[in-house]
Amino acid sequence: MKLGFLTACLPERDLTDIARWAARTGFEALEVAGWPSPDDRNHIRVDRFDEAECHRVRRIFAETGLTLSSIAYYENNLHPREGAQVNAHVRACVDAAAALGCPTVGTFVGRDPGLTVRDNLKLATDVFGPLVEYATARGVRIAIENCVMKSWHPDGYPGNLAYSPELWEWMFTLGLKLNYDPSHLVPLGIDPVAALRPYVANVAHVQAKDTEILPGAIDRYGCYGPISGEKGWYRFRVPGLGQVDWVRVIDALHEAGYDGTVSVEHEDPVWSGSTDRVQTGLGIAYRTLRPMIPG
Repeated sequence: MKLGFLTACLPERDLTDIARWAARTGFEALEVAGWPSPDDRNHIRVDRFDEAECHRVRRIFAETGLTLSSIAYYENNLHPREGAQVNAHVRACVDAAAALGCPTVGTFVGRDPGLTVRDNLKLATDVFGPLVEYATARGVRIAIENCVMKSWHPDGYPGNLAYSPELWEWMFTLGLKLNYDPSHLVPLGIDPVAALRPYVANVAHVQAKDTEILPGAIDRYGCYGPISGEKGWYRFRVPGLGQVDWVRVIDALHEAGYDGTVSVEHEDPVWSGSTDRVQTGLGIAYRTLRPMIPG
């Protein structure tokens, strides 16, 4: 098992600088952001991936000794207007991953908010069937993060249909894999370890993010949060500063034989605002997880 982080938290930094800092700090892997321009989360330029870009990325990982665990592009593949464009970029991420020897591409299922859940699942079957076939032919797995993405629905309902074990089982029938993130299970009242244990064989990647429950806020908003659609009664933190029991989570992964990457996803509002603060937050996550993931 390797310990890494998702580069999207450092959009202002070049991939070379990020990789050198990661290696010096003791991280062993990077999950690299691959959004299209003009989004600044594009540490791999998937939208203009050519021999020069392939050589640049390969050189960075060769020089630092890091592992490229996944190419990250978390967008709505079922968007009613932009879905086809998102699907095309997922294919481009798969092509880049195959060229770089990267095993996974991370994305979301998404949702069309104008359709019922059942109709969305039918749509997703049609969309992801060809995407999985395309990726499999190139030796790449598509890993879906179990984020709820309430902000994608006008009323704050789940905007990414991958938030529960029931939906994971549906995804697996399509050949999709799970990018397991325990932080999203805590606000749903789901035990992250109990949810994980039956499905470790289908986990292709792990994201490490924590969840802090804000005292008293749920008594005002309820579990669905405020009418604005914001989270309201919880917030994401770096591992070690929330409610996730990382000893149990990592132990369950070890016990089941998971030997992939645990990638810190830094969305902590306390440790944000500058490169130094983000790196401090990543350092907190590193010191929390390193004892459980021997380097």
